[in-house]
Amino acid sequence: MSERFWLLKKIKIHPLFWAVAAIAAVTARFQDLILLFAIIFIHEMGHAVAAQYFSWRVKKIAILPFGGVAETEEHGNRPLKEELIVTLAGPLQHVWIAVFAYLLFRFDVLPGQMYTQIGEWNRAILFFNLLPIWPLDGGKLLNMAFSTVYPFLRAFRMTICCSFIVLLLFHAAALLNAPANLNVWAIAVYLYAALWKEWKQLYFVFIRFLLERYYGKRDPLRHLETIEVDAGAYLYEVLESFKRGRKHPLIVLKNGVEVGKLDENELLHAFFSEKQTNAKVSDILYSY
Repeated sequence: MSERFWLLKKIKIHPLFWAVAAIAAVTARFQDLILLFAIIFIHEMGHAVAAQYFSWRVKKIAILPFGGVAETEEHGNRPLKEELIVTLAGPLQHVWIAVFAYLLFRFDVLPGQMYTQIGEWNRAILFFNLLPIWPLDGGKLLNMAFSTVYPFLRAFRMTICCSFIVLLLFHAAALLNAPANLNVWAIAVYLYAALWKEWKQLYFVFIRFLLERYYGKRDPLRHLETIEVDAGAYLYEVLESFKRGRKHPLIVLKNGVEVGKLDENELLHAFFSEKQTNAKVSDILYSY
């Protein structure tokens, strides 16, 4: 129980939420705001409790006017199964919210108007969070799908690019239907800023992925996937081909002929511990 209360200390209210609260108070829609806040809170606590179950390091739980973000210190080195469960733990909360609201309505505990409003907010938040836009749940699911096929860096770059395209389409459609809706503008501004921030920090996120892979906890069941690399390739070029959930034995080739083998930890050790950031694979191969 104390761990659940510890999670409550991680909750941060985004300034945009207070802006929307002020608008709701002026337009006499404060009840709607309370319902919205409750649904968002339950959604994000679903993520946080699932993350805590797997011993993830929860950084903060940000409450936004249209959803929320549960930020963790994990950087792509946890098993995809774990991340899938943590990601889906938020959307799954909307199922029991819908069932619970329906039961209260059927037993005349919940007025019909409030039941309708809860249903509308519940569906809106669920479907919005499933949009394939980072850092929404749909964006995380998209990134996981890319990560099963492509190396970590490429998968994350593709996620940001696809998210931006979907956001443009969403923004255009929303403006056609409600051009003066302040919530639409608040949502768009936040997501554009979030994508721009992630794009600027793309390589930093990649380095954190490698550091966590080298220093952090490792998945003992990681699948082996051999990579053939040229002896003249730079270490950072090889590291960019690393996939999440994979352990990479390396076969070193020179003029198409195998000249040796390396373990991925030897490259990571040379890159981080020995600071050989500009070294080539041949430098590492012949030093062992």
